[in-house]
Amino acid sequence: MMVPETEAAMNKVKLTVLESRCRDGLCAAGDTFLVENTCPPLCHELWSVIYPQVFALLNGAALDHGDERAFCFEASCPDGGRVKIRGELTENP
Repeated sequence: MMVPETEAAMNKVKLTVLESRCRDGLCAAGDTFLVENTCPPLCHELWSVIYPQVFALLNGAALDHGDERAFCFEASCPDGGRVKIRGELTENP
């Protein structure tokens, strides 16, 4: 399942921090970030984990999500899961 290329150029991904025990204090539960093409203010470890999914969504791809394909994902910080985050494709204007 793909979003047509003309629409994919306008995609944005909303990131929502679900849980946070961030050792650097960079994010707190409930923080949201709207990503268009640059890294939000997250630690590089977490960004490295989620960037492939963010990039895919920005370019119109659906991701494996359980037994389905969806325009969202959930991920955890590689530092013992200190931060849990959800990313989802936003509606195009």
